[in-house]
This record gives sequence, C-alpha cells and structure tokens, in this order.
Amino acid sequence: MFPHPAPHQRRSRQCQHHRPHQRPPRYESWRCYYCGKYGHIKAQCYKLHGYPYKGRQVSPTPKKADNKKFWKTKSNVEVKALIAHTSFKVSSKEDWYFDSGCSRHMTGEKKYLNEINPYTTSFVTFGDGAKGEIKGIGNLINKGLPKLNDVLLVKGLTANLISISQLCDQGLKVNFTKSECLITNDKNTVIMKGARSKDNCYLWIPQETAHSSITNLLSKEDEVRLWHQKLGHLHLKGMKRIIAEDAIRGIPKLSIEEGSICGECQVGKQTKMSHPRLEHQTTTKVLELLHMDLMGPMQVESLGGKRYAFVVVDDFSRYTWINFIREKSDTFEVFKELCLKMQREKGFGIVKIRSDHGKEFENSKFSEFCSSEGISHEFSAPITPQQNGVVERKNRTLQESARVMLHAKDLPQNLWAEAMNTACYVHNRVTLRKGTTTTLYELWKGRKPTVKYFHVFGSKCYILVDREQRRKMDPKSNEGIFLGYSTNSKAYRVFNNRTRTMMESINVVIDDSPGVKVPDAVPNVDTSGPLIDSTEDQETQEGIDSETEGQPSKKGPSIRVQKNHPKELIIGNPDQGITTRRSNELVANSCFVSKIEPKNVKEALTDEFWINAMQEELNEFKRNEV
Repeated sequence: MFPHPAPHQRRSRQCQHHRPHQRPPRYESWRCYYCGKYGHIKAQCYKLHGYPYKGRQVSPTPKKADNKKFWKTKSNVEVKALIAHTSFKVSSKEDWYFDSGCSRHMTGEKKYLNEINPYTTSFVTFGDGAKGEIKGIGNLINKGLPKLNDVLLVKGLTANLISISQLCDQGLKVNFTKSECLITNDKNTVIMKGARSKDNCYLWIPQETAHSSITNLLSKEDEVRLWHQKLGHLHLKGMKRIIAEDAIRGIPKLSIEEGSICGECQVGKQTKMSHPRLEHQTTTKVLELLHMDLMGPMQVESLGGKRYAFVVVDDFSRYTWINFIREKSDTFEVFKELCLKMQREKGFGIVKIRSDHGKEFENSKFSEFCSSEGISHEFSAPITPQQNGVVERKNRTLQESARVMLHAKDLPQNLWAEAMNTACYVHNRVTLRKGTTTTLYELWKGRKPTVKYFHVFGSKCYILVDREQRRKMDPKSNEGIFLGYSTNSKAYRVFNNRTRTMMESINVVIDDSPGVKVPDAVPNVDTSGPLIDSTEDQETQEGIDSETEGQPSKKGPSIRVQKNHPKELIIGNPDQGITTRRSNELVANSCFVSKIEPKNVKEALTDEFWINAMQEELNEFKRNEV
C-alpha cells in the first residue's frame, strides 16, 4: 500500500499539473468594434468615451490583429443624420422631406445626382446608432427636383432629406407654419416651399406646380371643400355615399371625414340644437329642484276672471301644483305662499328652482326672496323652452286633458280653469313616475292614493239644499254640474244651475251615465274669494238689480212672486185682453242694457256712461222725493 499524500500536497500537485495548460483571460480575446483594438469592447472604449483619469492615460495594449476586417475611424468630422420619420403610408422615392436634425442634404438615389465626387467621410450615423456608407457627393440639377448643392449619396437611404442647417449656412431663411414651410432669401423671395402632410412631415413642393396642384399636394381637405362647393354644398354624408357607390362619373376618390364645418352651409342650413332626454335621474329627493312656468294668457277668462295658470313641478317626484291668477304680477305672491307651504310640509327647504327668463320670474322680488331663503334660481337659455322641458311637457298634458273633458260634455270654454285643476288632481294620483312603479302622489305623500270617489268631469249632479230654509213642499235638491274635487276639504266642486254659483259640498249625487250633456252655458261667476252660498231664491235669471249687488243675503222663508196681482197695480184694462195687432195707442217702453258690466265701483267711475246713468238715477230719486 502507498501512503496517501497530505491535502496540501495534493493541491500543489494539481496546480503544478494544470499550470502549463492555463488559458489566457477572457477579456484579452475581446475586440472593440469602434477602434478595432483587442482587450475591451465598445462600451469600455476609452477613445469613444474618454479616459477615466486626467493624469497619465494608459491605453490598452493592442494585440496583433489578424486578417479579419474591422471598422477604422478616420480623422475627418463624422456626418450625422438624426431623423425621426413616422409615416402612415409608404414613402415615395421622389418625395423630399425637410429635416432639422439632418446635418447635410442626403439621398439614396444615384440618378438624382450630377457630378458625383468622392467624399472624405465614409459613413453617416443615424439617430438609432446605425451607420450608412457614403458613396459620394453631388448636385441636384434634374428637372422636378429641388435645386440643391452638396448632396450626399448614402447607400441604403430610403428617404430624401433636405438639411435645414445647411440651408441656413447658405444664408437662407426657413419659416415653419402650421400648414407649410417657406425658404426665402435676403430679398424675401420664396426659393422653395413645403407643405405639411397628414403624417406631420413637411414635404417639398415643386415651385412651378405649386399653384396648379395645390389641392393634391397641400391638403386633401381643400379638395374635398372644393368638390363640396361644386356639388351645390351637398352634405358630406351624401358625397361619401355617391363616391362609395360609384353613382356618378368625373368625381375623384376623395377621402371624406365627416365633422368639418362649412361656414356657408351654416348660414343657409343651421337649425336648433337637439335636446336628448336624460337617461338617469338627476335628483335624489323632493324639493331639490322645482320647475316653474306661467301658461297664458287664455282667450277666455275663467269663472273667477283668471287668465293665467301658474304650474310648478317637483323634479324628483314630478308632483304638480297649479294655481290660477289674473295678472302676471301676481306670480310672486302665489309662488311665495306655495313655497312656504311646501317647506313647512316637508320640514326642509327648497334647494333650487328653474324657470325661463320671463319678467314674472326674473325680477327683484324673486331675487331677494331666493337670497333670503338660500334658493338657487336657474334659468333656461333664451328662446329655448326645451331646457325647461319638464314643466313645458306638463303644461301640454294638462291642456290636452282639459280640452278633452270640456268637449266630451260640450261645456263652455270659461270652465277651462276647473278642467285643468281637475286634470292636475287626477294625474298626480294615477301617473307613474318614469323608471319606477310608484305614482307621483306616493312619492310626495308617502302613501298610495285611492280613486274610489272619482267621477266623470262635467256630469249631471244633484246638490242637497242644506244652506237655506225650505218649506215643506220645496224641492230638496238642485241640479248642477260636477266640476272637480276640493283641494283643502273632503268635498266636490259643483256648479249650481239654480243659483248660478260655484259650491263645495259633500252632499252631492253624481250621475256618471254616458250621454248626459249640459246644454246650458255657464255665465261668469267670481270664485276668487270664498265660495258663494246662495240662500235666496231668484225670480228670473236676468232679474238682478245693480242696487242690491252689495247687500248681504238674509236667512228666512223664501219669497215667491205671486201670480195674482192686485188690481190697483195692473196697468190698463185687464178685461180688454191681449192685443197682437198694431194700434195707434201702442206704448213702447225700451230699455237699453249694457252687456259689459264693471266688477266694482272703481271701474264704474272710470266710464262716463255709467256716471251719467248714476246721475240720472239720483235725479229720479229727487223727483220722486225718495
């Protein structure tokens, strides 16, 4: 057996065994592609990046180069072409681009150059670090090309470049604008011209063909505009269709992009902007936004002498309120009363209101009240009711419903206020809010409405005579017309045909049978104050003296006109009979009655005819010693 050597002896033997065959370091076989020397790479080249120390610089020891070819730098200045060209189409070899990053004019086509001479620098460096070999330098004198001198011929260059710096070195001025590029001399004469293409590059345009082919080279939009005018300002969608369908001959294949604006077309064709409906709800609670509008004036006054309808709609619940006024100036007082009532009912204030620019809304009273209550007042654009479309559409709904109800029963038009009030009352309880399964009444009140007490508007009804003393054989009810529901009490609104007044009563029997129409017209009755309760029987429909208009009614037994008059009160001979033929003893008594009667004493004092009539009446009192 042989003794085992010690561990350190084994290691020494192994080192001695491998030392003669040790390989050179790895970096010694590296070769720099910039300077061509061995021992380093391009990223570590001192000649390219500079020596790390300012003192004594030790250059790497080169190894003997083999016969392989490698790059060598020359002492001449290196030519650079820094170009970033992004094109949406394949560039033509005949296109010349103005390039501010190019140090010299360059081309890749040898046929364009004349008098080609060798160039000292053998390559150019592009922006990405790639290099291109320079074959020579020459001049461009061929027809149809820019007149340039000292143009480099670069192998493999696919784009023809015009150097901006070389043009400036020649004393020329280069001016870039949004649509073109102009090269001028000291006398401001245009030497060369370029146009901005769709790929945002400035393309050279031949000077002699710039005016004739400007629609083809400058911009396709100009050519589309020209054909748009030739075709009688045909809309772009129609032009695009006839080109796609090849419906006519002689029109080029234009690339039409819809959306450009033609000023002449706007002058002759402009219309109002569309107002699409909102797809989602903009409010989250009641009283966040109120829509308001004043409807009128109506051609016929209502029973109470009203001519306008003031409509308010809550945006969240779409619950509607309607009030009737005589003049526009009364709008603020009605709104203020309604506003305080709604805020007290809900327990919180109104956030904002929206209306048009009518003077009944845009005035100092509204501004002061909104400022004091913290309400934001929004206005729709002038002559644009679509922006206040919620209340405008509600106005139409109420008008249409009222018109149907009036014509269904052949009622007079002076009942339009009662019909619109009933329509608003009904629609609040039967209309579902869009996007929900809840009525407007439930969204506002919080409970479902009932319609068991509803009746047909304008139906014949019977009103219990419970507001005056009756005799044993007097009728217990009067005929009337059903005109809606009371808003502040549990009662019906009816018109009494006998007393010719509007009433509210719960003791009403309504006949809803179809075919019952009211033939009689209803005269004007004032309902602006409290309801008038008729407690005295009237002799005839026209027998109302002006002397008794202001007297209050007295309760008591009804006074009937007796048929058998005393003989001393009868004029003439009662035994003579009735004379139907003309006689010479005929006495004709004429009475001229004015159909236009004043509402109060102030109006009567403004009319001279009424003043004369009152003076004659006073004179009669003096003569008769009354």
